[in-house]
Amino acid sequence: MSAFSLRSALAVAAVALVAGCAALGPQAPEEAVKARANARWAALLKSDMTNAYAYLTPGYRAVHDLESYRKRRGTAVKWTGAEVVDVRCPEATKCLAKVRIEAKPFMGRKFGDTITTHYDETWLLEDGQWWLFEKI
Repeated sequence: MSAFSLRSALAVAAVALVAGCAALGPQAPEEAVKARANARWAALLKSDMTNAYAYLTPGYRAVHDLESYRKRRGTAVKWTGAEVVDVRCPEATKCLAKVRIEAKPFMGRKFGDTITTHYDETWLLEDGQWWLFEKI
C-alpha cells in the first residue's frame, strides 16, 4: 500500500470514528456519574489506590497527595463487591450516587459470609468532568 493510500485510509477511519462518536451524543449526567463511580469502585476492589485517587476532585488532590489518601483509606475493610444502584442530580453540577457495597466481616461467621450496606457519594462537575467530592 502506498503512503498516499495509507494516509487516505487513516483519514477515512478517523472521520468514521468522529462521526460515530457524534452520533452517540453527550452522556446524561446520571450515566456519566454512574460509569465513573463504578470504575472508581472497580479500582478500589482491586486495591488500585492510584486509579481510585484519580477520580477525586482536583481540589482534594491539590491538598492531599496519593500517599496520604492511601493511608486515610486504610486496610481495615475487605470489600468484595460494589455497584452504583442509583444516581440523582439535584443540580446541573452536582450528583448523588448510592453505592451498594459488600464486605467480608472480620468477626468470622458471626455476621455471616458477607455484609451488605449502602454508601452515598457526592460527585461534582468541574471543567467538563465529574469528580468524587471528599471532605478535605
